[in-house]
Amino acid sequence: MDRVAVFVDAGYLFAQGATALCGEKLTRGNVTLDYESVKAALRTFAEQVSSLQLLRIYWYDGASQGPTAQHIALAGQADVKVRLGFVNSLGKQKGVDSLIMTDMITLARNRAMAECVLLSGDEDLRVGVQQAQEHGVRVHLLGVKPAGSNQSIFLRQEADATHEWDESDLSAFMTCNRPADLDGQAEASAPDVSASADASGALDRVAQQAADEVPAAEIEALVSSIQDTGQRPRSVDAQLLAMSRSALGRSLNPLEKAEVRKAFLRALAARSIEQSPARD
Repeated sequence: MDRVAVFVDAGYLFAQGATALCGEKLTRGNVTLDYESVKAALRTFAEQVSSLQLLRIYWYDGASQGPTAQHIALAGQADVKVRLGFVNSLGKQKGVDSLIMTDMITLARNRAMAECVLLSGDEDLRVGVQQAQEHGVRVHLLGVKPAGSNQSIFLRQEADATHEWDESDLSAFMTCNRPADLDGQAEASAPDVSASADASGALDRVAQQAADEVPAAEIEALVSSIQDTGQRPRSVDAQLLAMSRSALGRSLNPLEKAEVRKAFLRALAARSIEQSPARD
């Protein structure tokens, strides 16, 4: 099939993208991604370098406690398929390379793609590149400037062509905030829980703060997911409960947990409604 597929190693994109934009690697919470824009950038790049129509974009990432709100939002995008490995106790993602290689080789063997774009820097993917090429697939390796120093030299040698995105390319869909900036925001928006405030009021403020911290691009998908499944992503729920414990100075009882979760969903839904006119 004359199609081009895109394989994105999210760990590489976030780490090297933040370094290019801010001069240092940042945690995921300090990096914001515009999902429509990154999808458009990847599609445009792939179709330009291959002169073929996009098959789909495969997005690979690690997850320690199930899919995050970011993963849910990305998975809801048309032409995007999210594949998740896991994050070990040392914070290292595992299983991602094997997922990428399996998909590359399977699509090549089944002639589902004629060319592909690989956004990564890991030398372990060299084997996947070789086997895809053996089935006639051309591989375009995309990196983040300076790609020569953050991608495996052997992976670069194996690819049919190498390309790199610089700060101007990344800024179209990625923004980063230095930790110091976020600390100041957190201090300014911290809930005012006095000794006389009741637990219910404190939990409402925590729920609102947590909802305000969700990136705008993730709100709609997160609200839909919670309403459809009755569950919150584990990472989101863990943060919400941790903030609640900190605000109350103690553990929450089951009724309080239920209350803050409902308040969180209400606050998210309210933000979603506020954003609706801007999308019309």
